Amino acid sequence: MKAAFCGNDNASAYDISAGVLKNVCFVDALNLVPHVFLLFITFPILFIGWGSQSSKVQIHHNTWLHFPGHNLRWILTFTLLFVHVCEIAEGIVSDANMKSRHLHLFLPAMMGFVAATTAIVYYHNIETSNFPKLLLALFLYWIMAFVTKTIKLVRYCEDGVTFSQLRFCITGIMVILYGLLMAVEINVIRVRRYVFFMNPQKVKPPEDLQDLGVRFLQPFVNLLSKATYWWMNTLIISAHKKPIDLKAIGKLPIAMRALTNYVCLKEAYEEQKKKVANQPNKIPSIWLAMYRAFGRPILLSSTFRYLADLLGFAGPLCISGIVESLQNRTDTTGKSNETSTSYLSSQDFLKNAYVLAVLLFLALILQRTFLQASYYVTIETGINLRGALLAMIYNKILRLSTSNLSMGEMTLGQINNLVAIETNQLMWFLFLCPNLWAMPVQIIMGVILLYNLLRVSALVGAAVIVLLAPIQYFIATKLAEAQKSTLDYSTERLKKTNEILKGIKLLKLYAWEHIFCTSVEETRTKELISLKTFALYTSLSIFMNAAIPIAAVLATFVTYEYQNEATLQPYQAFASLSLFHILVTPLFLLSTVVRFAVKAVISVQKLNEFLISDEIGDDSWRSAESSLTYESCKKHTGLHTKAINRKQPLRHQLDSYEQPPRRQPRPFETDDIAIKVTNGYFSWGSGLATLSNINIRIPTGQMTMIVGQVGCGKSSLLLAILGEMQTLEGKVLWNNRNRYSVAYAAQKPWLLNATVEENIIFGSPFNKQRYKAVTDACSLQPDIDLLPFGDQTEIGERGINLSGGQRQRICVARALYQNTNIVFLIIAMKDGYVLREGTLKDIQTKDVELYEHWKTLMNRQDQELEKDLETDQTTLERKTLRRAMYPRESKAQLEDEDEEEEEEEDDDDNMSTVMRLRTKMPWRTCWRYLTSGGFFLLFLMIFSKLLKHSVIVAIDYWLARWTSMENKTGDSIERNRENKSHHVAVFSTLCGAGIFLCLVTSLTVEWMGLTAAKNLHHNLLNKIILGPIRFFDTTPLGLILNRFSADTNIIDQHIPPTLESLTRSTLLCLSAIGMISYATPWFLVALVPLGVAFYFIQKYFRVASKDLQELDDSTQLPLLCHFSETAEGLTTIRAFRHEARFKQHMLELTDTNNIAYLFLSAANRWLEVRTDYLGACIVLTAAVTSITYKPESGILGLGLLYALTITNYLNWVVRNLADLEVQMGAVKKVNSFLTMESENYEGTMDPSQVPKDWPQEGEIKIEDLCVRYENNLKPVLKHVKAYIKPGQKVGICGRTGSGKSSLSLAFFRMVDIFDGKIVIDGIDICKLPLDTLRSRLSIILQDPILFSGSIRFNLDPECKCTDDRLWEALEIAQLKNMVKSLPGGLDAVVTEGGENFSVGQRQLFCLARAFVRKSSILIMDEATASIDMATENILQKVVMTAFVDRTVVTIAHRVHTILTADLVIVMKRGNILENDTPENLLSREDGIFASFVRADM
Repeated sequence: MKAAFCGNDNASAYDISAGVLKNVCFVDALNLVPHVFLLFITFPILFIGWGSQSSKVQIHHNTWLHFPGHNLRWILTFTLLFVHVCEIAEGIVSDANMKSRHLHLFLPAMMGFVAATTAIVYYHNIETSNFPKLLLALFLYWIMAFVTKTIKLVRYCEDGVTFSQLRFCITGIMVILYGLLMAVEINVIRVRRYVFFMNPQKVKPPEDLQDLGVRFLQPFVNLLSKATYWWMNTLIISAHKKPIDLKAIGKLPIAMRALTNYVCLKEAYEEQKKKVANQPNKIPSIWLAMYRAFGRPILLSSTFRYLADLLGFAGPLCISGIVESLQNRTDTTGKSNETSTSYLSSQDFLKNAYVLAVLLFLALILQRTFLQASYYVTIETGINLRGALLAMIYNKILRLSTSNLSMGEMTLGQINNLVAIETNQLMWFLFLCPNLWAMPVQIIMGVILLYNLLRVSALVGAAVIVLLAPIQYFIATKLAEAQKSTLDYSTERLKKTNEILKGIKLLKLYAWEHIFCTSVEETRTKELISLKTFALYTSLSIFMNAAIPIAAVLATFVTYEYQNEATLQPYQAFASLSLFHILVTPLFLLSTVVRFAVKAVISVQKLNEFLISDEIGDDSWRSAESSLTYESCKKHTGLHTKAINRKQPLRHQLDSYEQPPRRQPRPFETDDIAIKVTNGYFSWGSGLATLSNINIRIPTGQMTMIVGQVGCGKSSLLLAILGEMQTLEGKVLWNNRNRYSVAYAAQKPWLLNATVEENIIFGSPFNKQRYKAVTDACSLQPDIDLLPFGDQTEIGERGINLSGGQRQRICVARALYQNTNIVFLIIAMKDGYVLREGTLKDIQTKDVELYEHWKTLMNRQDQELEKDLETDQTTLERKTLRRAMYPRESKAQLEDEDEEEEEEEDDDDNMSTVMRLRTKMPWRTCWRYLTSGGFFLLFLMIFSKLLKHSVIVAIDYWLARWTSMENKTGDSIERNRENKSHHVAVFSTLCGAGIFLCLVTSLTVEWMGLTAAKNLHHNLLNKIILGPIRFFDTTPLGLILNRFSADTNIIDQHIPPTLESLTRSTLLCLSAIGMISYATPWFLVALVPLGVAFYFIQKYFRVASKDLQELDDSTQLPLLCHFSETAEGLTTIRAFRHEARFKQHMLELTDTNNIAYLFLSAANRWLEVRTDYLGACIVLTAAVTSITYKPESGILGLGLLYALTITNYLNWVVRNLADLEVQMGAVKKVNSFLTMESENYEGTMDPSQVPKDWPQEGEIKIEDLCVRYENNLKPVLKHVKAYIKPGQKVGICGRTGSGKSSLSLAFFRMVDIFDGKIVIDGIDICKLPLDTLRSRLSIILQDPILFSGSIRFNLDPECKCTDDRLWEALEIAQLKNMVKSLPGGLDAVVTEGGENFSVGQRQLFCLARAFVRKSSILIMDEATASIDMATENILQKVVMTAFVDRTVVTIAHRVHTILTADLVIVMKRGNILENDTPENLLSREDGIFASFVRADM
C-alpha cells in the first residue's frame, strides 16, 4: 500500500478550490507547524544547556526552585501526552480501515507527542537552572498550538462532525489543555515578572535546600521524580560503594521535624482543651486534635487510594475486552469491514484489541503510581504524628509531679510503653487508615462488576468470601493472644537465662549448670507449645488467604453452569477470576485494620490519661529564661488551665498563675541566707502533710547537713525546697543569686547513657582545672584509669556497668562540677518535723541527749576500721571492674565472625571484596537453618509447595480448556450435558485438592521453622552453659543475652512467615511466566531484558535496604533509653534546670530515628514502583504477543490473568529476599557461638572408680603447678608448690593480680592447668570428670549470688538434703531466726539476685550453702570483701567452729582475717614468696606478710 500525506485513493484530497481551511488534510498539516517550531527552538538550547548546565543540576539542589503552577503544569502535560497517545491510536485505527495510507491522520499527533515531551524536559531544565526568560519559547508554542487546534475544531463543527465521533472529542480536549497551559505560562510571567516588567522578581530556594545537610528531597523534586522516587537513585546506587550511614541520609526537612509537628499538634490539642474547659467531666479529644493537625495529608492519601482502587478494575475489564474481541475476530473472519469514512466512534475504537492492551498498560502504570503515592503520604504523616506525640509525651514527663511517679500512679514501665508501643500503634493505625474507607468502595465495585458478568451466580461467590471473612478476624484475634502468651514465656525464659549468665561462675563451681539448664529448657518447652499455637493460627491464616478465592471461584462457576442455559465464555471466566483476586485482598486486610483500629482506640485512652495527669506546681521562683526556649518557636499561649493541681488551696493556685512567667517573684536580697522556708507544710499529693511546720534558714557559704533516722523525711525536705513536693501552706524563698545555681545529687545514683566526662560536666562548658579538681576530690581518678577508654568510656544502660559506689562518686562529681553555691549546718529531723536546728556547738549546748547519741553513733566503729572499710570497698569495686574489662579483642573477634567463613580469601580487604560480600545472599547460613529443621520436613515442604502450585495452575488451565471447548462443540444437547458434568467434576476435584494442599504447605513451613528454632536454641543454650569461664569473662553479658532474646525471637517468629511468603511469591511468579510462555512462546524473547532489569533492581535494593534497616534499629534504642533515663532522673534534671537541653536532645534523637525510617519507606516505594512498572511491561508484552499470535481464547485469557498477578508478586519477592537476608543475620550470630569450644567434662577416670566419700581427709598437694587462662596467654601461676595437711586452716594473701584467685580456680579446673598437678587425697584432679570434681568441693565467692526461687532452692537445688540439715546450716550461719520469721520459712521467696536480702545476709546464705554440701574442703575467695564488720565476725566465728574438721583455704583481702590461720601463703606475680605459720612470718621484720600486717593496722 502506497503512503502519501493525504492518501492517494482520493483525487480530491489535494483540492483547495473551496478555500485552504476547508481542506481537512491541509488543516492537519497546519497542525504540524507549532510542533516543528518548538523542536527547532528548544533542541539547540537544550544541547548547549546540557554542556554547561549538566554540572549545575548535579550541584546540591541550591538552584532548585519551582515556578508558579509547577504541579499543575506537570499534570496537564501528562494528560496532554495521554490524549496524544489516544489521537495517534485513533489515527492508526482509522487509517487501517482506508484503502491507502493517510499519514495526516497520525503523523501530526506523533509530532505533537514528541513536542509535548520536549516541552516538559525543556521546562525542567529551565527550572533547575532558574532562568525563566527562556520560557518565552514555550509560551509562543502554547499559543500557536492553541490557535491551530481551534481552527481544526471549527472545521469539524462546520463539517457537522459531532460528539459521537472520537476525533472531535480528542480535538476538543486538546484545545482545552493548550488553553490551560497557556494560562499557566501567563501566570508565571505575572508572578515572576521575568518579561514585560521593569524589575524581575528575585527568588531564593526554600531554606531546606540551602542547607546542604538535608538529603531527603521528596518534597522538593518535580512531580515525575516524586512519583517514581527518581531522586533516591543516587543513594541506592551509592550503597553499593559504601554502606549508608547517618551522614549519608542527612537531616529532616523543617516541615517534618518533630518540633514543627509538635507545635501543630500542641495548638490543636490546646484548642480542644479550651472547648472542654467549662465541662469538668469531659476530656479533650486527641482524635480531633490529630485530625486538625494531620487531616489534610490523610485526605490526600485517601484520594490517591480511591483513584488506585478504581483503576485496579481496568485490568479485569480490559482482559474481558481483549478476549472477547479476539473471539469475535476469529468468529467473523471472512466478512470484510471496509468503510470509506475515516471517522471512528468510541465504541469501535475500544473494540480494537491493541488499543485495549495499551490502555491496560497505562491503567496499570497509573494505578501503581497512585497506590505508592498513597502509601508514601500515609507513612510520612504517620512518622510526623509519631514525632509530635513523642515530643508531647516528653514535655509532659518533664512536668509530671514527683508524687505521681513515687506513689506508683504512673510507673516507669507505663511511660516506656507509651513511648515504645502506644505511639507506634497510632502510627501503624494511620498507615492502614485509608484502607478503612477504600475497602467498602472496592468491595461494592467488585460485586457490581461481577454481577454484570455472571448475574446471580456471582453473588454466590461473593457470599462465600463474605461469610469466610469473620473466620479470618477470629484467627487474627487468636494470633494476637498466642503472641502475648509466647511473650510472657519468653520473658520468663530470658529472666532465667540472665540469672544463669550472671551466676555462671557459681553454677560451674558447684556443678549445678545442668539443673539450671533444665529449668530454662522447661520454660522453653512451654514457650514452644505457645509458639505451636501461634504457628498453627499463622498457617491457618495463610491457608484461608489462599483457599478463599479457590472456594469462591468453585462455587460461582458450578452455580453458573447448572443455572444458565448459555455456556460460560472465556472472557467471563477470566474477568471474574481476576475480580475475585481483587475482592479477596480488602477482606483479608479488613481483619488486620479492625484489629489496629481497636488497638489505636486503647492507645489514645492511655495517652489521654497520661496527658491529663497531675503536673508539678509552676515553680516560678526559679524559672530561668532557659526553660522557655522550647515555646519560643511560637507565641507563648499562656499557662495551661489543666496544670492546676486540684488538691491545692485556691489561694496558692492564684498565687502561682497570676504572675507572668518571665518575672521572678518573691526574691529577697539578704546575702547571708540562701534559702528560707517559712511555715511550710508539704505533701506527696495525698493531701496529708508529709512535712509539717517547717521553718528553716540555710545560710550562704556554709555546709548544711540534714540528719535523722530512716524515713523521717530528710530527702523529702530537700525535694520540698526544690519544689518537687506539693506545697499545702507556707513559702520557700530563694536568694536571687542562687536561684539558677542548684546542683543536686540524689540518694539513688542516676547516670546518663554517655561518657564519664559527659556525665560529670552535665552540659556545662568543659574546664580542665575544675574537672581535674573534682575527679580528685571524688577519688574518681583510679576508676577512670581502669576504664578501657578512660573518661571517654560509655557508661549507663548500653555501656559498661559500674558498681554502686562508682556510680555514686560520679553523681557527686557532677554536683560538685556545676558552678553553684554550697552550704553547712545541721538539721535534725523526726517524723516530718524539724527537731533541732543549729551548728554542732549549738546542739551540744541546747540538746545534750541528742549530741551524746550522735557521739556514740560516730565512735561505735573506731576510725581505723572506718578508713579500712572505705578503701576496701573501693578497691574491691575496682577489681570487679578490672575483671569485667578483660581483653576486648576476643569480643571483636566473635562479633565479626568472618562473613560466610571465607577465611581462604586473601587479606586484601579492598572495597570490591567487601562489596561482593554485601551483595551476596548468605546462602550457607540459609542452608544451615533449613537443615536444622530436619531433612524430612525440608523435603516435605519443597514437595508440597511444588505440588500446590502445580494444582493451582491446573485449576486455571482446566477452566481455560473447558470454556474454549464448550464454545466449539456443535454436538447434541445430551452430549453437552455429559461434557458439562465431566468438566464440573474435574474442576471440583482440582479445587478440593488445591484447598487441601494450601493447608498442608502452610503447616509444613511453620512446623519446619519451629523445629529449626527448637534445635538452634537447644544447641545454643547447651553450648554456652558448657563454655569455658574465660568466654564469660571476655564476652559482654549483653552480647550473649542478645542471642537469647532478639536473635531467638527472630528465629522463632519472623523467619518462618518470611520464608513462606518468599517461596509462595517466587513460585507464583515462575508459574505465571511459564503460563504466559505456554500461551505465546514469543514472550520469552521480551523476557530477557525485563529479567536483566529485575536482577539489577533487586541487587541494588537489597544492599540499601539492609543498611537502612540497621540504621532504623540502631537509632531507635537511644531514643527509648533517653525517655526512660529522663523519667528516672526527673528530679535531678529539674533541680539542675536542664529541661531545655534534654528536650533539645530528645528532638534530635526523634528526628534521627524518623529520617532513617522515612528513607527506609522511600526505598521500599522506590523498589515497588520499579517492580510494578516492570510488571506492567510484562502485561503489555504478553498482551501484544498474544493478540498477534492468537492462541485459543481460553489460553489467551489465562496468560493475561497470570500476567496481571505477576505485578503484585514481583516486589514481594524482593522485599522478602531483603528481609530474609537481614533475619538470617540472627541465625549466623547464633551459629558463631555454636563453633565455640566447650570445657572438657570427661575425665580419664570413670566416675565409678572415685570413692563415694572422696575427698575424706582434705589433704592437698600442689606440685609444680602452672596455670593460664587460655593457651595463647601468659601463665598466671608459675611452678607453684605447696602442701596442706588435712583439716588445716590456710590463708592466702597478696596484692591484686598476684594470682590468689587463679589458685582457687585451679582447684576446680576452671583454668587451663598445662603443667604440674594438684593431688587431693591421693587423686590427681586432672583425671576426674569435671562434674565429680566440682560437686565434691565447696567454695564461697566474693560476690554473694542468690537465684530467684525459694530459700530451699538456693541452699540445695539438687533437693538431696533433709529439712533438718538445711535448718542446721541456717543456724550455723545465724540466719535461722530470720528465715523462721519469713512467710513460708524455707520456702520463702527470694527475688531476682536476692535483692530482698541485704548483702551481709546474702553472704551468710552462701556460707550456709557451702555448709549444706558436706565437703571436707572449703575455699573462701575474698568472701568477706563486700560485707560489713559485724557479718564478717560471724563468718569468721562460724568457719572456726562449724568447719573445725575441714580443710579451709581463705583468700584474704584484709590481712587481719587470717592472723588466726594455721598456715599463711604469700603470693606475688604467680609465685609463692612466703609459706609458714603466721607467728613465724610476723617474726621476720623484713617479710612481706609483716609489712602487710603493719599497713593494715
